[in-house]
Amino acid sequence: MRDFQFPGRSPVLATGGMCATSHPLGAKAAIDVLERGGNAMDAAIAGAVLLGICEPQMTGIGGDCFVLWSEGGSDKVHALNGSGRAPAALDAAHLRDTGEKTVPLTSAHAVTLPGAIDAFCHLSNTVGKLGLDALLAPAIRYAEEGVVVAPRVAFDWGNDAGTLQGKARDVYLLNDKAPKAGDIFRAPGQAEVLRRIAKDGRDAFYTGEIAEDMVASLNAMGGLHTADDFAAVSCAPTTPISAMYKDLEVVEHPPNGQGATALLMLNMLSQFDMAGMDPLGAQRIHIEAEVTKLAYDARNRFLADADYATRADYMLEMDTAKKLAALIDPTKAMQSATAISEAVHKDTIYITVVDGDGMSVSLIYSIFHGFGSGIASDKFGLLMQNRGAGFTLEEGHPNELKGGKRPMHTIIPGMIRQGGRVVMPFGVMGGAYQCCGHARFASNITDFGMDPQAAIDAPRAFTDKGTLNVERGYSDAIRAELSAMGHTVAIPRTAIGGAQAIKIHESGVLEGASDARKDGCALGY
Repeated sequence: MRDFQFPGRSPVLATGGMCATSHPLGAKAAIDVLERGGNAMDAAIAGAVLLGICEPQMTGIGGDCFVLWSEGGSDKVHALNGSGRAPAALDAAHLRDTGEKTVPLTSAHAVTLPGAIDAFCHLSNTVGKLGLDALLAPAIRYAEEGVVVAPRVAFDWGNDAGTLQGKARDVYLLNDKAPKAGDIFRAPGQAEVLRRIAKDGRDAFYTGEIAEDMVASLNAMGGLHTADDFAAVSCAPTTPISAMYKDLEVVEHPPNGQGATALLMLNMLSQFDMAGMDPLGAQRIHIEAEVTKLAYDARNRFLADADYATRADYMLEMDTAKKLAALIDPTKAMQSATAISEAVHKDTIYITVVDGDGMSVSLIYSIFHGFGSGIASDKFGLLMQNRGAGFTLEEGHPNELKGGKRPMHTIIPGMIRQGGRVVMPFGVMGGAYQCCGHARFASNITDFGMDPQAAIDAPRAFTDKGTLNVERGYSDAIRAELSAMGHTVAIPRTAIGGAQAIKIHESGVLEGASDARKDGCALGY
């Protein structure tokens, strides 16, 4: 139990249903759907699509998603890959021939086909109960009437507004400036698109006028996208992967997501006496940082589209974890692992919902960088992701850019089973940080006995590109200890990631937790 004399959040407790996400309107929309008789999948879709209006710098219908869920009364975890592919005509050789070393973040070549809408429509039809028209109604309403810009959203909007170009500046800026907290943001073009999807399903988005608008806008900027590319978008059921960390089984989505990296990290952490360390001490931060460097180096070598990630299983082998962990000096920082050309960044939303029948959903949805590619379609103002920047241009690499291929993705939904029972859908936002965040969340719970809210609230550190970013929640003395070990230490300008979780107690009580680093909350009834 937290000390009520300090600022903080109490867990949210309920039995009828629960949602935790990064914006209050998303959580409310999800709860409204549950109270109308929808299930957890209905609620997660409704909340997620609305978050694209509430947090357009983070996500939107021009992006991708991954989903894990379990049916009520079952502990089997299902997985769906809602990520899009590169246009068929695009190839790394094309960019190498023009002198590029990486996929340019704000070019049309960084825009992969948006997969989220196809996934949402598929899940609504096969798992949900209420139908798309009911699920999209909240987002349509707020896109038309407007949403009040929340404080964290305004902070990110100001930081990322420079990415916006052309039509996107007209749609996502107010008088050519980023909106401030309290301003009203409207997206009437998206409202019209969502109305058509509600009426005619995924084909309204991937064929006809809406797809033609996206194709024409991308082609005008040099993109090689075609109508056939959009029409061919299709989500894919997948088989989850998992690893034990003490008494917890952490379940992840397989490649092209980076969930295998989180599992490798957990296997490496199990080689150390993490529970014997100070949960807020320098030693724990150091070990996690070294584990992160080695695990992310493995990710960069092996993870890609599942059809190309031929050695992903190597990352799940305990022998691999033991050999890597043996390279760690408990008193001294190693040099950063091999630098990579793939872009990794921070912008994503996560939503989790559990309903009264026990269905649990873990859904993550993103346009990659802040405002994605910065490119919006001319007619409807649909902002498009730059997930293609997750490819490498290195010839022969498993993650080399090729037409029709999915890039390595940073976004990963999570689930935890304990004793074979699904006990917690959870997710951590923050681009590259997500694997480290999953591992730390599991460690906080099982090594240090934290409840989900405390595990989320605890300060974070993350090593990235040679710098160990240590949040202000740690003392200067801790930063000094880490510097003495050889780390290059900095305080990050932006809080590291965000997280949500719902613990399912055997009694039927649902315990929701949501990160104060974002504007959102957990709501139950």
